[in-house]
Amino acid sequence: MNPKAVSGREFADAKIRQVFESFDMPVRERLLELRQMIIDEAGRHPEIGEMQETLKWGQPSYLPVKPRIGTTIRLGQHSTGAGKIGFYFSCNSTLADDYQQLYSGVFEYEGRRAILIDLDGQVPEKPLRHCIALALTYHLNKKR
Repeated sequence: MNPKAVSGREFADAKIRQVFESFDMPVRERLLELRQMIIDEAGRHPEIGEMQETLKWGQPSYLPVKPRIGTTIRLGQHSTGAGKIGFYFSCNSTLADDYQQLYSGVFEYEGRRAILIDLDGQVPEKPLRHCIALALTYHLNKKR
């Protein structure tokens, strides 16, 4: 599947929209909320540039179009299905360590691959937006 540029609320690819529509309403609403945070946060950082939305492992995935800027963020219902959403990132990156050092006690983590977010309640928006920015600028930050 070819990645599509993403901006705003509309889906550039019907297959991605179908994936979102396949989730029950509470899961879909939380995933759409996180999707919008990713799009918004990317727009706040001009160095990220254009974003693409694609499917990786059947999950909606987001990354800068330009290579070596950031790493992929994937969204999906957690495999346990126990009322959690996975905010997945590369387990080969240092992001898990960075996130846990910055936000110990704020998020629940799944090893080195995900932040788990409850379906119910408030999302810790400011810390999550920072985590999004760190992922989408990961390679740029490594160069500095």
